[in-house]
Amino acid sequence: MTVTDHRSTGPTDVDGGRGDDAWAVLLPAGRHDAERLVHHDTLELTVPAGAPAPRPGDPVAVLADDPPRLVALGRVARHDGQALLVTYTRRSFDAPVPIDRTAVAGPVTALAPGSYRELVDRLGPPPLRRTWLVSLDLPIEAESPAEAVRLFWSYVQELGPAELPAFVSPSGDELAMQAFVLGAEANQDPEEDD
Repeated sequence: MTVTDHRSTGPTDVDGGRGDDAWAVLLPAGRHDAERLVHHDTLELTVPAGAPAPRPGDPVAVLADDPPRLVALGRVARHDGQALLVTYTRRSFDAPVPIDRTAVAGPVTALAPGSYRELVDRLGPPPLRRTWLVSLDLPIEAESPAEAVRLFWSYVQELGPAELPAFVSPSGDELAMQAFVLGAEANQDPEEDD
């Protein structure tokens, strides 16, 4: 079993507090899929000169646009001029929360007092973590096991989550296995496609 506790969404109390000095960060176009497909511990963004300056430790609501929705929470780890680094504390990329009253004016926007707490409350408590079995099987012709492994990693890098299905099932319930491509369930039965 691979232990991933160090990559959890963070302690449950990190989103506490009123969030009076809180910020909304808008993901750049196309970045939502990259954040949803691969687990990242941090989000690094380039912000325009003269943009508001969050301080390390300030809470952040990470938003996606079109339609506007809350996809993650975090804390400012560093803000150096035009580089903003946010450490994720909670992710909700697979179940974003629609937002309607949060006004966003640019890539970094100060939130009105209480707005951050309202967004946290709308997100609700984090779901329970459980163990999943994830596999990727590829038939590979090679001269040796070592070459087969090298080719496997080449295919994974080249094709990635857009073309390679990963198979996922809850630990102990392998019959519930589902295929995922691009982070969403994908039918892999060619007979059902007809």
